[in-house]
Amino acid sequence: MTIATTRRRLLAGTAAALALPAFARAQGAVKPRLTAISQWSAGSDGAAITALGKKFEEKGGVWQHSPVPGFTTDMMNKLRAQIIAGDPPACSQLKGPEIAAWSKIAPTVDLDAVVAAAGYEKVVAPDLAKLHKPGGKWIALPLQIYSTNMLFLSKRGMDKAKADKVPVTWADFNDLAEKMKSAGMAYPLANGGTRADDGQKFEASLAGISPTAYRAACMNLDKKALEGPEMKAAFAQTRKISDWCDPNVGAQPYANNLKRFVDGDMGMLIMGGWAQGVLKNAGFKFDDYVITPGPSDNSKPVFLLNADAFIFWQRKEADLQAGQMLMAQLVMDPAIQTMYSQITGSIPVRTDVDLSGEGWSDGQRTTAAALKNAVGNNQAVLSLAHNMAQENGLTAAMIDVITEYVKNKTIKPEEAVSRLADAVEGAR
Repeated sequence: MTIATTRRRLLAGTAAALALPAFARAQGAVKPRLTAISQWSAGSDGAAITALGKKFEEKGGVWQHSPVPGFTTDMMNKLRAQIIAGDPPACSQLKGPEIAAWSKIAPTVDLDAVVAAAGYEKVVAPDLAKLHKPGGKWIALPLQIYSTNMLFLSKRGMDKAKADKVPVTWADFNDLAEKMKSAGMAYPLANGGTRADDGQKFEASLAGISPTAYRAACMNLDKKALEGPEMKAAFAQTRKISDWCDPNVGAQPYANNLKRFVDGDMGMLIMGGWAQGVLKNAGFKFDDYVITPGPSDNSKPVFLLNADAFIFWQRKEADLQAGQMLMAQLVMDPAIQTMYSQITGSIPVRTDVDLSGEGWSDGQRTTAAALKNAVGNNQAVLSLAHNMAQENGLTAAMIDVITEYVKNKTIKPEEAVSRLADAVEGAR
């Protein structure tokens, strides 16, 4: 991603970070208003952001959300255009390393005081908190967490394959896929063919083979790790996964396969927890499927972490400043995080939210337990496919290689390893 402007140009004439006392006074003096940009417009994501907007309005605010459907890059292009024009939204969806990168090109709001007043940092995982406070100051607030490598198992598909054991390792997974194929499923995997889906196939493979190698290669960009044997093994496993997927889906999303998955025509899906929200929104029942951590060759859950957040951009208007304060309070509210996650299928960022009650699924409780287990065993890593491990530009270069490999069966795993290392070097 190239941002055709300079930090000096964007910062010209702009004051230093917004002080909380003025921020708080603004909320009491005027009607709060919020201009927001996100890519959430449909399905469970659209329903969740709409519900959040209604809560904002119930608190007396004016909600002005401008969704930009499509891939994250589409939303970022609109954000960049507004920043260059000197008219950033009061807040926007942003996550991972992009928070630090974008904070260098436009002034953000210092949220330290409001975060401290809410005690939010005490209930956010430390590694996740760091991403949202580059330079030591909170400028963005995480709202929900997904694991991108959760394994969904169709109960009808399992019955058809006469399988009753949940796969734990990649060998287990591969055996089950073959059983499903032998039982008459032409395509045991219900995954789609989008770029993000291709990236998930690879990141799930590598992290499941070795989270240590994943951290070194995809998060730290270590050259030796990028060219290591685990990478070749990950590409080989990715090939198996792609061969079990319907080639006719092309660049279509996995959601197109959900009815076939629930009906047992397809047996498994490697996807983030958001698939639960999509399944629920489509009218399917929790009883139709089982959710479990993705395959891990050391038999301990690996959690490929993807967290959605809002970053807050400085605005001089008192009503927007008041809206930012109200939005910050809502995002950190345990009731709002509960509402949001129960719509989307995520788990809350807050570690003190009780998931034992009504409205939570076994899949969400499993995901929360997997995160706790993975953190304890140092097996929680950041998703490459969803812009958590690297900035968007570098991620795009890596996903280009992975997508070409998935679509072009003539590329050998060792060749893909070399291409990926070259892409990283070229994009640095």
